[in-house]
Amino acid sequence: MKPNFLRIVLTTALLYAAAFESSSALKAQEASPDAVEIMKRNFVSGKLRDTTQMMTMVLIDARGIRRERKVESYSKLLENGIDQTRIARFLSPPDVIGTATLTRENSAGDDDIWIYLPAMKKIRRLVASNKKDSFMGSDFAYGDVITPKVDNWKHTLLRTEKCGSEDCYVVESVPASKDVERNSGYGKRVQWIERASYVTIRGEYSDLAGRPFKEFHAYDLWEADKALHRWLVKKITMKNVQTGSITEIAFDEMKVNTGVKDEVFTERYLAR
Repeated sequence: MKPNFLRIVLTTALLYAAAFESSSALKAQEASPDAVEIMKRNFVSGKLRDTTQMMTMVLIDARGIRRERKVESYSKLLENGIDQTRIARFLSPPDVIGTATLTRENSAGDDDIWIYLPAMKKIRRLVASNKKDSFMGSDFAYGDVITPKVDNWKHTLLRTEKCGSEDCYVVESVPASKDVERNSGYGKRVQWIERASYVTIRGEYSDLAGRPFKEFHAYDLWEADKALHRWLVKKITMKNVQTGSITEIAFDEMKVNTGVKDEVFTERYLAR
């Protein structure tokens, strides 16, 4: 084989390989949604028409002392098909029995949060800055039980990787404004989002100083609405790595799309 001919063959092979690699990368890029699209799908992944749930919340302090609470919860998708309203009422123990919270998402503005305190027989309306406050003494904040608006955060797809046995997108989100930063109490969120369901199954949150703050995990995904591809989880945990405390929430009973009435999500029902 002549040298010139050999060079031509090698050059052609290299060009073909480069073109193939570029084409494969392009196809992979097209097949994988960008960070904003991932978070939009994550936002709706658990939005069912309505849910009825019985939960056990366990608060575990740094010494391992456990306190158990029973909670009933109802949620419903609002007419716009985007926002969700939820009411949660504590059934035990005696020191919190009857305490209830009502949340209503508002895609066009600030979310609404009310809390009923039976000892005072008063309903208190919380403001945006209360979103970073502890939800009923747990390691979850009020802002954690309301789905964060996608546009309030700037998202970056860091990588895709295995999370346990599942393939996950790893997305970093930082506040899009000082108000979001201040009201959420988080300087950064990194979430592992399962590719099949778009549900967050792991999260690591930093405080405003950039220090590790909380770790979130979700277990036992359940496709509760196959037609809409909507999911629920059977257990979630939140650990405050700065204090060592942990909150576990197990969903003992779950019913979906049963026709929960609108009157459940009113201040009158909150103070029932």
